[in-house]
Parts: sequence; structure tokens; C-alpha cells
Amino acid sequence: MSFTRAAEELCMTQPAVTFQVKQLEEQYNTRLFDRSHGRISLTATGQIVFDYAGRIVRLNEELETRIGEMTGGVRGPLLLGASLTIAEFILPRILGEFKARYPEVRTQMTVANSESIETRVADHALDVGLIESPSTLPSLSTEVCCEDELVLICAASHPFASRISVTPQDVAAQPFISRETGSGTREFTDQYFRQAGVAPDDLNLVMELGSPEAIKGLVETGLGVSIMSRASIAKELRLASVVARPLEPPLIRILSLVRPKDRFQSRLVATFIDFALTRMRQSMRGHDGASAVVGRSA
Repeated sequence: MSFTRAAEELCMTQPAVTFQVKQLEEQYNTRLFDRSHGRISLTATGQIVFDYAGRIVRLNEELETRIGEMTGGVRGPLLLGASLTIAEFILPRILGEFKARYPEVRTQMTVANSESIETRVADHALDVGLIESPSTLPSLSTEVCCEDELVLICAASHPFASRISVTPQDVAAQPFISRETGSGTREFTDQYFRQAGVAPDDLNLVMELGSPEAIKGLVETGLGVSIMSRASIAKELRLASVVARPLEPPLIRILSLVRPKDRFQSRLVATFIDFALTRMRQSMRGHDGASAVVGRSA
């Protein structure tokens, strides 16, 4: 929506970009942009041209990928997205092993909450996304990775540290530190509380944070309790800086891999999906309270 910024991105002059757009408008004998008060916006026809242009670019990329696969091995860019928990505590070792096996792959990983990753995959900005819940978008295909147990964490001095398990009603009576809205963990725990008859608005919420590391740090100080993936607290449990207690009833969620239904799947993407699913299921077997799920869903 800026000729000047488009010119900078393309390493062209602004008049050259304006001239090319003018040629395109002459070719289709219609205006593609509305220009008023120093601003531009796409016309209805311009939006159609933009949508087709995106499809043309993607087809060209698919062509290059297919030809490359016929003449070489697994290589090229992999645009990967992952939620914070998965990116920080599950994927690093998997990506390291994948890079060692396929050194010519250049992985670019976007880290955001599950909702953001899901949206970017649907917009074709990412090839694959790993999120903390099944996708709700009809344009995406969802594949189950594994199960992940969420547990209550508290400081070693907290009364819950001596408990065998903790109920949702127990948690509701304590100062609670939560993930931010849009987080897969937040969405899943809110649903858990509702099913237990505890309204999320009734929790004694003292802070909302977008960083799992920050939440653990605050729990260590005794400011409050929180609910986190058991996979994300392995180091803290070894150091005894926090205590984890299972919830009763147990809180188990599904980690999912999502990709666009209507997009060509390259050999690189297919290879990564198979590799990541296998490694995630193996790694989650190593966490107490978490078991692998071998079924798949579309």
C-alpha cells in the first residue's frame, strides 16, 4: 500500500514502480488502485489481480521446487512456525537433528502464540505450523503430534508442594499467573476450568504473561501458581526451583501440526513433517504423564 516502500523493497525507483502499475492497469483496461489524499487502496478488480498474482508466484515456486527435487536431494528454505512452548522446549533438538541429516535445508522459524501461527499458515506465510490445539480453520489440515500433560507449578514453599494432586477449585483459591489471550495454553486451561465449574473470570488472576520463562521465574518467587506443560519445566524440576503437581482430573492436551490443504507439498515439507512427528512422539514418551498418540486426523 505504498509505492515508495515497494520501490525500496524491489531496489527500484518510485517512478519505475508507478510506471509498471500504470502499464498493468492499461493491460486490463481498469484501475487497480484508488488514490486519494495521499493514500492508495486496492479496487475490487485490483484485489482479484492481487489474489491471482499470489497464486502465480506460488505456482512458480512449486515448479522450481519440483524441478529441484528431480535433480537433487532435500534442500531449500523451510518456513516453520511454532507456539512458544513447542519452539522453546520441544523443537530445538528436533531441528538440530534435522539440520544434521539435511544440511542444505535453511529453516526459518516464526515463534508466536498458537492463534497467530495458525493464521499465518492459513495465509501461506508459513509452510508448516506446530500449535497447542487442533486447528479450527477449514483451510488447514491438522495432524496429531502427541499428547502433552499440563501440570500445576508452585514454589517449593507453597502449601501445594506437599499435595499429591490439585483440583481446579484448589487453584481458583490461589493467586494465579496465566499465559496471554491467544495462547494455546491459555485457551486450553480456560476450557478446563469451565468444564470443572470454575469460570475463568473468577480466578484470582494476578498477572498475564506471554513468556513461559517469565511465568516460571515469578512462580519461583512465590507470587502465585500457574499451569504449564510438563515438557517446559524439565530443567526447573531437576534444579528443584519449582514443584509440579498433577491436576485432578488430569489435564492432557493434543499438540498438532497444521498445513494448508490447498497447497502443493514439496518433498522438503513432507520429509520434515514425517521427521518432526516421529521425533515429537518419541520425545514426549520421555516425560512423565505424557504418552504418544499414533492416530492421525485430517
